[in-house]
Amino acid sequence: MNASDFKKGTTFGVIGVCGANGNLIARILKERGFNVIGTDLSQKRDCRFASALEGYDIDVFYGRTPDAFFNRCDYIIPPASLPKDSEMYKRINKPVLELTDIIEIFKPEKEVFGITGTNGKTTTTTLLKKVAEDNGIIPCQHNLEGMQGNAEFIPILQARLNAEVGILEVGTFGVPGTVERIVRDTDMSAGLITNITPDHLNDLGSFMDYANVKGEFIKELNHKKLIVNGHDPTIMGLLRKYEFDGEIITFGVDERPDSIGIKECVCGNELAVKEIISGCGYYFCKCGLTTPQVDYIATNVDLTNRTFDLHTPEEKLTVKMAIDGLHNVYNVTGVIIAAHEFLNLPYDKILEVVSTFTGVEGRMERVDKVKGKTVFVDYAHNPAGVQTVLKEFQKLFGDFTTVITVSSESGYVGDLEIFNSVLKFSKFIVPASHASQKIAIEKLHENSRLNDRIFLNHMSDFEKQGTLGADKKDVRDGIKKALNLDCEMIVAIGEAATKFKSVIHDL
Repeated sequence: MNASDFKKGTTFGVIGVCGANGNLIARILKERGFNVIGTDLSQKRDCRFASALEGYDIDVFYGRTPDAFFNRCDYIIPPASLPKDSEMYKRINKPVLELTDIIEIFKPEKEVFGITGTNGKTTTTTLLKKVAEDNGIIPCQHNLEGMQGNAEFIPILQARLNAEVGILEVGTFGVPGTVERIVRDTDMSAGLITNITPDHLNDLGSFMDYANVKGEFIKELNHKKLIVNGHDPTIMGLLRKYEFDGEIITFGVDERPDSIGIKECVCGNELAVKEIISGCGYYFCKCGLTTPQVDYIATNVDLTNRTFDLHTPEEKLTVKMAIDGLHNVYNVTGVIIAAHEFLNLPYDKILEVVSTFTGVEGRMERVDKVKGKTVFVDYAHNPAGVQTVLKEFQKLFGDFTTVITVSSESGYVGDLEIFNSVLKFSKFIVPASHASQKIAIEKLHENSRLNDRIFLNHMSDFEKQGTLGADKKDVRDGIKKALNLDCEMIVAIGEAATKFKSVIHDL
């Protein structure tokens, strides 16, 4: 069945329009000229994504599904979660289209660019979209308020919304096949990989298991174009492992390494990385994998003034950023390449936008000044992300107190690595999540001298939900404790810190 098989007067009924998939499907069909009506058991006031339907002229039955809904439809689209033996499903009296049918029938009809990696995806995606928009190129937006939307079916459906180009963040919950499905079902033509560092290890078991999930991005884009961080040995090893034979564009940052990290090579050996940022830098493995001479290299990095030189294959550019951190030099470099190579924009137009981009909410975000102390939040929630961000905070600002709201998806090992990074870079530590509090107690038992640096409040009884390791009260109590310490700056890290950052204004 093809999209052309449906007459323009066809009416589609979407059950569950308050869910992400139902919302997107309703909008896709309406944008293609069909009649759409929806229904959801939620009342409109409780419909999380109701605002995304505004302006679409879609009739929605909130809180009920009357017979009139079924009678007006030519086709019914139920949510994938609706059991076929449910009372609702038994009421369906018209032909049914499943989620997979929508994906198969209605194609993206645009060029699609994907961005994946462990850290930096959201910043890179957001900035690339801004570069496109500011230069008159309209990217598709899912417009699902409060939803990151980088995994499951959201990117796949988002690519089918009206726009001139698709720029998609491709995430994964560590489930094999997820990235492969997104790349395949969006007809992606090119992509960028920021980095691959340990994450989701509690579910997958090993770093290389996780890396191979990200490697699906490489396999599915074979014969196409990839922009990659050449300073990441995992990315370069996977390119070799999967015998990628498309166009590869590499980038890196010429900066003095300040630590040595150990990373598993795709060959199975351990390899030492002279790290510029966590997991990325200069490396050599006895299997022959070594740092390449990259195509784009950032030099003369001045983090204080937020400038660097970027040597491209054609010319040298002077780049002015409006965001902080060496990790963002990598992110910005990737965006400049993608905007030039994929969006076909001249460098001067790209640099103009880069110089005005002030960052993504929840990434090194200055929230408020409370009792004379500046409070930041950052979404960092895995070991490499925490290490990279806190290292940059220390370089830029000196001493700070870290409030930990993280519960690592890699379990105890990840929680321990995160805590060790916090100890390394912070003057004081306030563990606000249950996971970090358990580690703190162990550390204090091992070394009583840490009593001068680690400040426990109460033991949280919040049960982790993914990387959400604390509730609103835990975040508020943690920041209140930090405000009483002799340090002029506070950094609250983790999903909970960004989700509940409003408590900062009330302190």
